[in-house]
Amino acid sequence: MQKIILFFCMASLTLTAAAQEATLKVTRKYLNFPVSQQAERAKMTLTADGAEARSFVIRLAAGEPEYWVFSDMTSYLGKTVTLRYAGDPAGLGKIYQSDQIADAATMYRESLRPQVHFTTRRGWINDPNGLIWHDGEYHLFYQHNPYEREWENMHWGHAASRDLLHWQELPEALYPDSLGTMFSGSAVVDFDNTAGFNQDGIPAMIAVYTAASPERQTQCLAYSLDKGRTWTKYAGNPVIDSKERWDSQDTRDPKVFWYAPGKHWVLVLNERDGHSIYTSDNLKEWTYRSHTTGFWECPELFELPVDGDKTHTKWVMYGASGTYMLGDFDGKTFSPKAGKFQYISGKNYAAQTYANIPAADGRRIQIGWGRIDNPGMPFNGIMMFPTELELRTTRNGIRLASRPIRELERLKTATVSAVNPTVEEAEKMLNEYPGRDPLYIRLSLTPHEATNLGLSFGPERILDYDLNGNTVNGVFYTPEQIDSKSIEAEILLDRTSVEVWIDNGRYSYSMDRPAHPDGQERFRLFGNKLKVNRLEISPLRSIWTARK
Repeated sequence: MQKIILFFCMASLTLTAAAQEATLKVTRKYLNFPVSQQAERAKMTLTADGAEARSFVIRLAAGEPEYWVFSDMTSYLGKTVTLRYAGDPAGLGKIYQSDQIADAATMYRESLRPQVHFTTRRGWINDPNGLIWHDGEYHLFYQHNPYEREWENMHWGHAASRDLLHWQELPEALYPDSLGTMFSGSAVVDFDNTAGFNQDGIPAMIAVYTAASPERQTQCLAYSLDKGRTWTKYAGNPVIDSKERWDSQDTRDPKVFWYAPGKHWVLVLNERDGHSIYTSDNLKEWTYRSHTTGFWECPELFELPVDGDKTHTKWVMYGASGTYMLGDFDGKTFSPKAGKFQYISGKNYAAQTYANIPAADGRRIQIGWGRIDNPGMPFNGIMMFPTELELRTTRNGIRLASRPIRELERLKTATVSAVNPTVEEAEKMLNEYPGRDPLYIRLSLTPHEATNLGLSFGPERILDYDLNGNTVNGVFYTPEQIDSKSIEAEILLDRTSVEVWIDNGRYSYSMDRPAHPDGQERFRLFGNKLKVNRLEISPLRSIWTARK
């Protein structure tokens, strides 16, 4: 059997073509893999010291790669690993190890890299997971395929931030294992050591997640004692296996929180046709309590003050699509009292809220997955801009509202504004900012003889208010004042996305921002005898500026 010795970046790799495998001693931080979307997916298995360490599918490029992906090999430094590939072995010879990610010089500089939204360095992302504040850091875990720009190989990716704006991407937190790939879940800090994982006075950060195999979906635990940098999976996994109860494969996305009045943990789990509630004293042993139908995926359940009054609260339950109910919760059963309502639509999906935010802050902060395509890029999907959730009393009852977090102000480089400008003056102000750099726009519009009005950017109507149909961009909407014709919008434009908040966040939506030639990307206000009451424009600095 012929073996070929190849040298890349001072690191040798032995290729055994007939066996479709390669062997190397790990001496550098990263393994870089060439990817082509034209290649068929095939299984790659990495073994270390004779035991399987990682397994995933990848479109390994046999010829010129379209882009590169990487795997952090820090935990295998000094070990000899073997890569076995079930596909075309020609791509094995292109794999190399280095202390740098391939094409690192262009990272965060790509033409369609979002500038004010989190995106992963390489690969696919979807649902946010395990959103938690701990010891000065906001943690963002997320569904991640590190090996391709499309969905597969679900891991938990990980990033951390001190301001919800600037993120440091960290190594993968959770890898697929014998129970399945890593689907969505949540995280808590076990201050009272109820699960017994704490050591030397260090409270464990505990991830509660779904392990998804072709046969079933089960709920599992992992814990970290170093602020989420490394994780140990609980040897007693799974802690919930409810397939027999529901006779359904759909039992996933656990959301866990501490219920102080009952001094127990609550786990909300999407199962079949809605959200189930379980309780536990130790996070390991769970008791089924109740079920609320009418939701799909990624459950949330939390308490919010109404109009900021902490003596008047309601519980909010929602699912991945952004519909919600309001009700009461006794620690075991959610009792709906109003709903279902909708507060968001468009590209925002599977939004989760932060746990453990200090009481002095008190906000309920949410991040959702932006189902936004980044064509031609080595990454795909974004996290929507963080928002704060509130309950407000309206003429139709109590409703959920969302607005961009106040930290957005820190990204503004300057602001120009005008009161009662003409349409022509407003359009001239807006079109002073060509190109694809991010913008925040706030405007208030009133029609005089129009029944349809709004703002276009290129061929897309990013704000389209139809007074006859009572719709905003196709979704039914009426203002708080029934006879009001005016509408106010906050608009956040990034390189591939548009987010819009209507009337101080009473309703919000999001959309793709397709690429068009620069000459077509101009703003236009429409509506017969339209009045512009107010216009504010703020260019935004990139959250990646410090990395450039």
